[in-house]
Amino acid sequence: MTENKSIIELINGYIESNTLNIPVFNTVAVRLQQILAKQDFSVDEVNRLIIADPGLASQVLRMSNSSFYAGLNKVTTVQEAVVRLGASCVANIVMTATQKDIYRSSSPEMNRIMRDLWKHSLCCAIGSKWLAIKANYSVLTEEAFLAGLLHDIGKLYLLKLMEEIIRERKLEIDISPMFIYEVIERLHTVHGPRVMELWNLPETYITVARDHNSSDWNDGNALLAIVRLVNLACKKLGVHSSPDPSLVLVATPEAQFLGLKEITLAELEIVIEDAASHA
Repeated sequence: MTENKSIIELINGYIESNTLNIPVFNTVAVRLQQILAKQDFSVDEVNRLIIADPGLASQVLRMSNSSFYAGLNKVTTVQEAVVRLGASCVANIVMTATQKDIYRSSSPEMNRIMRDLWKHSLCCAIGSKWLAIKANYSVLTEEAFLAGLLHDIGKLYLLKLMEEIIRERKLEIDISPMFIYEVIERLHTVHGPRVMELWNLPETYITVARDHNSSDWNDGNALLAIVRLVNLACKKLGVHSSPDPSLVLVATPEAQFLGLKEITLAELEIVIEDAASHA
């Protein structure tokens, strides 16, 4: 298809020349993930990075005191939030707060697609964290949340690229929503990992971004299995760009690898539906 070829050529040209100028990550959020990956970080280091941005610090406090994270007493400082919730959890709060603002566009149609993508990504994050606990992988809860949140980052990146191409009138034709979905589905598992590598995000998340849709995947990777299964649950429930209500989750290799029964998968669907209603 000539249309297909032209848009892909334009996308590839932008990627070669302008990758990091397309806003798909907040620098503070990524820096926090890089600090945590070192293993020898301090609470003060995490605290200083967040409070340097007063707006971000207030978002962290608001989310830390939300029903999803809150303890019996409210936290009143970022440092208190880090101590109570843990640095990884707070870093994920920062990533969530900053990502939500990036999934927006001045184009009404593109904005709708981005907001639907945000809902899917947030549902995958919440569902993956819940499932990690239920599947007896509690050690992976924070990694599962972030992996779920970022697994489709390639789609956001491609949407931002196409938004730029449209704004600069590089195409002689209008791009239909159906064609946009076709492009992001086809290319996101290639370009998502590439963007994450350029931002020096941990390999754990790059693997999930690359393999969450692959028919050939490492079925010994519990984190990948969790995100893949939650992604399929979202697809079954229609919280996905290509819904498939006929999916039988208990029959999937991911569910079998994780040793999950139908009752747990039914509970997962409830968790996702609740997350979608509040996204």
